[in-house]
Amino acid sequence: MSELTDFGLVVLVVSGAFLAALAAHKLTEFFPVPPPALFLVAAAVASDIWPGLSELSTVDVERIAVVALVVILFDGGMQVGWPSFRESVVPISVLGVVGTFATAGVMTVFAHTLFGFDWTTAGILGAAVAPTDPAVMFSVLGGREIAGRSGTILKGESGANDPVGIALMIGMLDFATSDHGTFWTVVKECAVEMSVGLAIGFAGAALLVPGLRRISLPSEALYPLGALAGAGVIYGVAAVAHGSGFLAVFVAGLCVGGSGVPHERQIEQVQTSLASVAEVVVFAGLGLTVDLGSLDGRLVWVDGILLAALLAFVARPIVVGPLLVPVRLRWGERVFIVWGGLKGAVPILLAAFAVIAGVADAQRIYGLVFVVVLCSVVVQGTSLPFVATRLGVPMRVPEPEPSS
Repeated sequence: MSELTDFGLVVLVVSGAFLAALAAHKLTEFFPVPPPALFLVAAAVASDIWPGLSELSTVDVERIAVVALVVILFDGGMQVGWPSFRESVVPISVLGVVGTFATAGVMTVFAHTLFGFDWTTAGILGAAVAPTDPAVMFSVLGGREIAGRSGTILKGESGANDPVGIALMIGMLDFATSDHGTFWTVVKECAVEMSVGLAIGFAGAALLVPGLRRISLPSEALYPLGALAGAGVIYGVAAVAHGSGFLAVFVAGLCVGGSGVPHERQIEQVQTSLASVAEVVVFAGLGLTVDLGSLDGRLVWVDGILLAALLAFVARPIVVGPLLVPVRLRWGERVFIVWGGLKGAVPILLAAFAVIAGVADAQRIYGLVFVVVLCSVVVQGTSLPFVATRLGVPMRVPEPEPSS
């Protein structure tokens, strides 16, 4: 009976957490702070009050984040869809690739000159905070849709730059932990990761889309599970082939979105729901691994807040602003895209990579990422709907689908 009681407690805690996640999303209609931020802070405080909750290791967070990102990026790709992506492929690709590398470079300079990191460690920190996050964006918007190209560009950039940032981080860690690492180690690793991931993503989608069309499943409720299982296979194949599984999953999601597969609407609804929960799980996991009492006030909190400010008010504007010049957008839409660079699950995962690899100052990097993500979600995320209104970016709440 003791085993049943212990397992019952686990079920109670997990189920309660899921209900709390749903309640947090409902609260955003009245309280503007995004749900991920609430769970990040709540988990960090809870782990300080009840130390037994902090048994979750950084490796555990890394594994949770990988699974969550498969769901998040597949949903992000489907949310954009190939037809919309094709119309804005140039700005999305430029922001996702060039913008990520440039942001990482600018933040590397700041980390070295202002915070005392050596160049290699500064590069790792820069790579960690460079990518933006699609699921946080959807969570912040509270189900509202952004009209015009700015919404597509923001969503597409968020999905595209996550795999780029991950590939960059893997290259940086190889460089930092290898006795014979050079700059070309980073370039080679990124090139291999991106090219293999891109190829497997398209190849996997070429099998997944016809499969969903031709294979008749006994219930329409099974189609979302089939799509998610296909995304998992695509990620696994790309990862085993030393490619970017995250890019492969995002590309597969792009190809499935708008492809007209059976029960596409149901697939999208289920994937979006899972992505929202996955984002909350990642933030809660990060919170449980952060000991608030051990975070040095100057080296983490003050530096983290300053780093977040530099990222939002300096690095992203000077990188993204010029890259948007050739794109036909109103000035308000340009400013909205610049301000919409929200940080989320991927910086958490990248900071976990650094800790697991045992690089210099890894724990400080992990703490700084905690503060940067918290500031980004709370400050930028909370203000994003207000900023959209002030800048004249149309947003609407889509009408609910009529029940059949």
